[in-house]
Amino acid sequence: MVASTHWIASAVGMGVLERGGNAADAAVAAGFALQVVEPHLNGPGGDLPLLLWDPTRAEVRVVCGQGVAPASATVQALRDRGVETVPGTGLLAAVVPGAFGAWLTLLAGWGTWTVADVLEPAIALAAGGHPLLPTAAATINASAERFRRDWPTSADLWLTAGRERAAGERIRNPVLARTYERIIAESAAAGPDREAQIEAARRAWYEGFVAVAVDRFSTEQGGLLTGQDLAGWSATVEDPVLGGYAGITVAKTGPWGQGPVLLQQLALLEAAGLGEHEPGSAGWIHLITEAAKLAFADRDAWYGDPTVTDVPLSTLLSAAYATERAALIGGDASPELRPGSPDGRVPVLPPYWTEGAGSGPEAGGGEPTLNPPRGDTCHLDVVDANGMMISATPSGGWLQSSPTIPELGFCLGSRAQMFALVDGLPNTLRPGARPRTTLSPSLALREGEPWLAFGTPGGDSQDQWSLHVLLNLLHSGDNLQQAIDRPSFDTAAMIDSFHPHGFRPANLRLEGRHARAVRDDLADRGHRLEVTADWSLGRVSAVAREDGWLKAGANARGHQGYAVGR
Repeated sequence: MVASTHWIASAVGMGVLERGGNAADAAVAAGFALQVVEPHLNGPGGDLPLLLWDPTRAEVRVVCGQGVAPASATVQALRDRGVETVPGTGLLAAVVPGAFGAWLTLLAGWGTWTVADVLEPAIALAAGGHPLLPTAAATINASAERFRRDWPTSADLWLTAGRERAAGERIRNPVLARTYERIIAESAAAGPDREAQIEAARRAWYEGFVAVAVDRFSTEQGGLLTGQDLAGWSATVEDPVLGGYAGITVAKTGPWGQGPVLLQQLALLEAAGLGEHEPGSAGWIHLITEAAKLAFADRDAWYGDPTVTDVPLSTLLSAAYATERAALIGGDASPELRPGSPDGRVPVLPPYWTEGAGSGPEAGGGEPTLNPPRGDTCHLDVVDANGMMISATPSGGWLQSSPTIPELGFCLGSRAQMFALVDGLPNTLRPGARPRTTLSPSLALREGEPWLAFGTPGGDSQDQWSLHVLLNLLHSGDNLQQAIDRPSFDTAAMIDSFHPHGFRPANLRLEGRHARAVRDDLADRGHRLEVTADWSLGRVSAVAREDGWLKAGANARGHQGYAVGR
């Protein structure tokens, strides 16, 4: 089974499985295809976390493809450039592009195919073209003025003379196709050994011609990222962070991403008695929303790269701490940011602006990340007949994040915008540190066996929408597709991870499909409601193993997700 945010990527992954590849081979091929067909949501210059169930060792592994800050990226270095917050776009926000290394790490450690095999679909799509998504066309058109004025290399790649881009038109990226063809050539030159070929491809990217082009372009354009930064980085394979709820175990990434915030929400909801509420009721939505505010406040105060900061994660995920925090949830919506004090520590939040408080998004005026089209994310889930299961959330390096590198056909990402430019915080900008991202794949086990791989795009909402689908499965009796299709909701009452880092007190967004009585009840509790279109919140996809079957579900929201299997 394959489920993803784009039908072509799902088809690519299924084609790999049908030709004898395993889940790792399928995920890598589909992941490279996603970079081509959803270029406004991810790209080769982006990042990637993924979770894997390894059936041979009966364990969950995390592959971290989150690149780190450049060696010269310090708080003082940016302040010397007149920067108060890391910009939402441009080369000052670039980190090492980690997605390529993570995909190759997955291929080398668990796959069976060659570099040429997994890159072939992406090359065909880039060279031969694919239908341009409506959202991608809108992104290109909305970015056109900036491309022509400031980023001519992006204008050369993405714009057409005399007209706007149209949804459904054929779009190509021949330069990216040539980049991948050169990767294949350098891989093949390493000889017949598959692992030697993968290592040669990795070196071509992080030490060879790709790194040289990145170094030259970044230096010429005033960026901080260098070829040496690329050469000194590699993807890592790590243990997951685990949490329990209602007899299942959920695996997430470490606190270098926001992954553990889903586990904190589960602990809070168990302590607060979520099972006493009817799924979809006002009480259900209120309790989930208030638990999310508390968990995300802890994320904002305490999460960061654990290799450079001490994250009190065991306390944050403990039952005692959850019980203490759950007692803060009352009958009305809280308008406050309320991080806790694990182990008696005093929380300090990074800088943010509050909606309605007189300072606001004008601090980042002109940034494409402030207004639609805003860069987002993709998601991909795969399970094969042998039980290997993968949940991957590729993102970053979207076409509007920074200027295109003309020799390569892609741009660098802007993930450094998630760092704080204040010394001494867990997520302070530091050379060689991973930014605390929102990218958050999920994998759940039942009785020690893989049950569900799931995830979604959505920035700060990823660990809300994913959580809601999981809770729907556990509490409502829904099947996988029904759990995805239920009316969704989320809150923006946390510090936005993206520039310029706003906070919207008591915010609650609801799809219009929620009953009027439910909406009125929530408004009476003090939630500041924002009613959105009926099918607008979340793009969760998932695959599952249960009752002797493989299952998959995709998302109707966005009209492009697809689940396929045989």
